[in-house]
Amino acid sequence: MPSGAPLPSRLSLYLALIRWDRPAGTYLLLWPTLAALWIAAQGFPGWHLLVVFVLGTFLMRSAGCAVNDVADRDFDKHVKRTAQRPVTSGAVSVREALWLGAGLALLAFGLVLTTNAATIAWSFAALAVSIVYPFTKRFFSMPQAVLGVAFSFGIPMAFAAVQGEVPALAWGLLLGNLFWVLAYDTEYAMVDRDDDLKIGIKTSAITLGRFDVAGVMLFYGVFIAIWGVLGAQRHLAWPYFVGLAVAAAIAGWHFTLIRDRSRDGCFRAFRLNHWVGFAVFAGTALAFAVA
Repeated sequence: MPSGAPLPSRLSLYLALIRWDRPAGTYLLLWPTLAALWIAAQGFPGWHLLVVFVLGTFLMRSAGCAVNDVADRDFDKHVKRTAQRPVTSGAVSVREALWLGAGLALLAFGLVLTTNAATIAWSFAALAVSIVYPFTKRFFSMPQAVLGVAFSFGIPMAFAAVQGEVPALAWGLLLGNLFWVLAYDTEYAMVDRDDDLKIGIKTSAITLGRFDVAGVMLFYGVFIAIWGVLGAQRHLAWPYFVGLAVAAAIAGWHFTLIRDRSRDGCFRAFRLNHWVGFAVFAGTALAFAVA
């Protein structure tokens, strides 16, 4: 901690670094993870696993924010929306951010250690993808796909925690969820496209160009379709499909927000995406409740 810096001010900076006041990102990770947990357990998974995955999701998202801000600090200073982030502005040092991220990741790993060997093993893969993602913006035309894997890794980990293995169903759900991440993170990338073009960052919004809106809606559709087919194969009860229908309706509403590509509309669509995930989770939980 820098000398002379009062604790409350440092704490507020650390909370800003991990997006404490912006929980939408945590929800985007949490809802598909919990849906997978319910599917793997064929109902309520028990309080132990519920607490592990809820707290673990929050901790890993927070750690990811710290690492991402370190990786992007030289780019963020050129983007209107991110120029005042703690690391970019110099209010928090790179070393502080990395120590904070490592500490949060270690706490999350402590939770994983209370599960089983399969979950512990997969947690290393999840961590590796999360660390690699921020750097893919420099060379990969669709870095959102890598984020999709990172943000979906709670799904195979949930199955591993419940069943001790990761079946094909888990990978199918991960693939479907990856397309949802592509949808909402492309909306996010559309907000910063002008700035990203100037500084040379690669994003799906830039890659898709004038087909960005069509791409987002296609991604939503593939996500709903894959989860729908997998749910039908598992003969899940009707609330599951009602949840998917509500999610599809929300996605349709998002089209009205992004079709003119305004910054405010695209950012609003991104921020409200957690309701898509919540609809799917709620439908999943109710499907097992009425079965």
